Amino acid sequence: MVLGLRVAPVFSFAPPFTLMRVPLLFRVLFGLALSAGLAAAYPKAGMLGDTSLAAALPAAARELGLGLVFVLAFNLSFAALQFAGRVVDIQAGFGLAAVIDPVTKSQMPLIGTLFAYATGAMFFAFDGHLELLKLFGASLDAVPLGAWSMPHSIARLTAFISVSFLAAFGVAASAILALFLIDLAIAFLSRTVPQMNVLVFGFQVKTIALLLVLPTSFGFGGVLLTRMAATMLQAIPRLI
Repeated sequence: MVLGLRVAPVFSFAPPFTLMRVPLLFRVLFGLALSAGLAAAYPKAGMLGDTSLAAALPAAARELGLGLVFVLAFNLSFAALQFAGRVVDIQAGFGLAAVIDPVTKSQMPLIGTLFAYATGAMFFAFDGHLELLKLFGASLDAVPLGAWSMPHSIARLTAFISVSFLAAFGVAASAILALFLIDLAIAFLSRTVPQMNVLVFGFQVKTIALLLVLPTSFGFGGVLLTRMAATMLQAIPRLI
């Protein structure tokens, strides 16, 4: 149960697992079952030396903090993608549009949702879930049960945030550039043909251009999406 506080939060609150319409209770139970398997595979590191209540409560708090570090890494990467997608939405005139996530019951940006699901597909396609299981096992070797302490430096966290946002805007760069050039052309057109309703014309042109550019963004940004998933897993040991 104590080890489950390290494992279960990832499957309960971190994308891409929250992008799938799976009941929360099932994800929690799956995390606890996986914790039982890890405890059996690592009997020394997965057991508490002192099982008294006075020792178990601080150990549980440390394990929960470590589990939240895993959740933080996943959420930062996907938040960067959703932010970049929101920028594209505003440029294309979809600022008022949003997608209702059936899992979290919250509003998500239209293009950012596409980026998030594409990254989740890349994560599973390149066996990111298996690498995550290996990471849980390696974390038990490096940090035995109840032995984690809060890191004292945020330099690695800020570096990871910078890399995540750079990669996210790299994925959306072609769409952002195309929409910027269209805005620039429409601005010149409004000066030369003032009687034209450039606002309505701009929405139509930018919508068509976005539909044409998005496949290119996913095609050329596939490497960056894969790199983001790999960087996310590589950053977790450094954040610990």
